[in-house]
Amino acid sequence: MPQTQINCPQCRQPIMADVQQIFDLTTDPSAKNRLLSGQANMASCPHCGFNGAISTPVVYHDPAKELLLTFFPPELNLPRNEQERVIGGMLKQLVDALPAEQRKGYLFNPQAAFTFQGLIERILEEDGISKEMIESQQRKVNLIQRLAGITDEEALAIVAKEEDKEIDEDFFGLLSQLIQMAASQGDQNSANQLAQLQQRLMPITTAGMELQARSAEVEKVMSQLREAGQNLTREQLLDMVIAAESDLQVEVFASVARPVMDYQFFQALSEKIDAAEGDEKEKLSGLRESLLDVTGKIDQQMHDRIEMSRKNVDILMNVEEEHLQQVVLQNIQAIDDYFLQALAMEMEEANQKGDNARFAKLQKVMTTIQEVLQTASMGPEGVLLEALLESETPEDRQALMEENADKITPEFIETLTNFMMQLDGSDEPERKDLSDKVRTVYREALRFSMKSQMSQ
Repeated sequence: MPQTQINCPQCRQPIMADVQQIFDLTTDPSAKNRLLSGQANMASCPHCGFNGAISTPVVYHDPAKELLLTFFPPELNLPRNEQERVIGGMLKQLVDALPAEQRKGYLFNPQAAFTFQGLIERILEEDGISKEMIESQQRKVNLIQRLAGITDEEALAIVAKEEDKEIDEDFFGLLSQLIQMAASQGDQNSANQLAQLQQRLMPITTAGMELQARSAEVEKVMSQLREAGQNLTREQLLDMVIAAESDLQVEVFASVARPVMDYQFFQALSEKIDAAEGDEKEKLSGLRESLLDVTGKIDQQMHDRIEMSRKNVDILMNVEEEHLQQVVLQNIQAIDDYFLQALAMEMEEANQKGDNARFAKLQKVMTTIQEVLQTASMGPEGVLLEALLESETPEDRQALMEENADKITPEFIETLTNFMMQLDGSDEPERKDLSDKVRTVYREALRFSMKSQMSQ
């Protein structure tokens, strides 16, 4: 995104900042995450040291939910008619960029948010996240920060006991997300600190002990399945399920071994029910009902995930090719097995229909994803490479390399070399552009590495 000159909110000196006013998920699915995470419209002032959010009008558009929101910061102190003129221009720009078939009635009736927080809450509300849920999560984040700062075990036990109700299953789920987020961003120290906090809290909180007990049951099931290996038969699985010690173990069997629980599996269970009597017959009948219920829910969840993934595929199909790699990078967490399955299904369908144009675009999406995943698999070095490729000037790249000097290793240089070889020789403009960027980063990184070695 090109930078815009603004006045620093604190000292009023002119500075450059990334300013985004239109967040349109039609062409940029990552816009929502940037807005919600607070990463958008941030600025740093070299004159006074200001580092924070800047006030700017915002238009948010989510076509999937037919949601169009506007926000004009009151602190800008513009007259009402001037506010309407500015917002009106932004709305016209958004609508004009949409294909005619996507211009629906809701676009001419935008909803105005009076505060930026109100804008965020309205977006989350459409996702089924209430204000109360947001406040609850914030309390948990604050509690995690508080607990992470306690080094004394006795003090930790006292606070954990006082906050036992707040340290519930959702708390541990949020803690796990923060651990994964820190690790994915290369902040291994924070990831380790939070992981240690998780281990310390497990045996001294009610929810933690319950999770440990459930984990032990899950591990027991997984151990049986691992022992059976790839040769697991329906008869073996049925014996394991019948011998299960809890409803949780039955659910785990169903989740992990769903493909084996087919018509023949349930037919074999029905035969056992017909041959049984008394309490045994009642137990097996109840087991069948439970399994039918669990597998039905699993199938529905898989169907919903596939459908959501197909929608995500359609979104990527509408992204301009020059922005495709960046959008994939910013939404890498959504590229899971369900997405790849949906993409493969779309490609097969386009191929069967002879829709060569759609197949070619889907193939381009697949190729881009493969390239991005290969880069991301490099771990922290991959994050650095991504940042270097996005930097627009040699000075920015030099600053990044100085901040991450420990990652500019011979292995990093070798990875760049391999990446260049994979991209070389392509006639596609987008791949050639990426190849040129990688080659530039390679030369600068090699020069940086050689200077570092000479100064030692």
